[in-house]
Amino acid sequence: MPTEEFVMRGQTASATEEILNFGMKDGYAFRLIEFEVYPSTNVATTEFEGVAALTAAKVAEDPINPNFSNEGLIGTAACLVSASSINPATNISVINDTYLISQNLILSCRDTSGNPVNWQCKFKPVKLTDAGQANVNYRQFSVFDD
Repeated sequence: MPTEEFVMRGQTASATEEILNFGMKDGYAFRLIEFEVYPSTNVATTEFEGVAALTAAKVAEDPINPNFSNEGLIGTAACLVSASSINPATNISVINDTYLISQNLILSCRDTSGNPVNWQCKFKPVKLTDAGQANVNYRQFSVFDD
């Protein structure tokens, strides 16, 4: 498997969830290194308050009220765009770039206007030893099994 970064991106309807499928890559895990959201409609003329959360657990984290105590929450992103030229667009994200991903993730998105949310995640593959893979798989299982 190449060690180059790769991108997953798409558009998800507001207030819905989507599964990001990593499949099984023996000897590899993935590290989230970037997470962003962006409006999907009338970018220059409307207001946008979009948020998203990436969760490695059974239940998706609520992107509007994220709980940073949830070990399965590995990323949040927000984009705030004002129709006023006085207030610049604001993009913020918080990611746990130490969490090694070895299973599918749940992406949940919200836009206050109900429009779809564009999102983009960048990941980096991490080569693991057999012992490292066992540790990552056990951690994923313990987070998922909570």
